[in-house]
Amino acid sequence: MPGSSQDLSRRETEARTHLESVYGTPEDEFGATLFVAHHLGEIDAAYWMKHTGTSEPSARQVLRLLELRGDPEEEEDLQLRALDFTLPDDVTNYVVCVEFDDLGKIAGVSMES
Repeated sequence: MPGSSQDLSRRETEARTHLESVYGTPEDEFGATLFVAHHLGEIDAAYWMKHTGTSEPSARQVLRLLELRGDPEEEEDLQLRALDFTLPDDVTNYVVCVEFDDLGKIAGVSMES
């Protein structure tokens, strides 16, 4: 059943794995790659130190820091068609959006505001 917590957990895991696997590739130029590059350049060292233990985190550390924004289970119209990930503590208005197709496969990744 779309919207179940089991489906959400599965899709979140798939999305996170996908973000790490496509990071830095031409396919992801405007997705997680852009998100990480933008935020490493814009957010001060104290934030990164607080959340990662280093003032200059790696891309992998930033990707692993991402949190789901909102509660996809409450978005009945979306039926888990898109998961938005962002950084903790409301430090940004941007998200990395992972979209799923009708079969539940990842259809794309983009950075959005």
